[in-house]
Amino acid sequence: MPKAYWITTYRSIRDPEALAAYAAIAVPALQAAGARTLARGNPAQVYEAGLRERTVLMEFDSVAKAVAAHDSPAYQEALRALGDAVDRDIRIIEAID
Repeated sequence: MPKAYWITTYRSIRDPEALAAYAAIAVPALQAAGARTLARGNPAQVYEAGLRERTVLMEFDSVAKAVAAHDSPAYQEALRALGDAVDRDIRIIEAID
């Protein structure tokens, strides 16, 4: 079964305190669901329509496990803490074998 990658790209962060509250809940929730954070922070370089905003890359053992992590009660609690503090895009993609 191929691994999966969860990619979060932020377009804007309106409330850094809410983002920090989200992270305090989301990181342990996602780790408990099997997430391994591979990279996070602001991009070193952007091209085309890229924004110099926060990006997070996590690895899961499968797409099903990544989706289950997102839909878990623990992560949903983190999303409630985040509210509308950010504008972002989350994508889960399957790795190439």
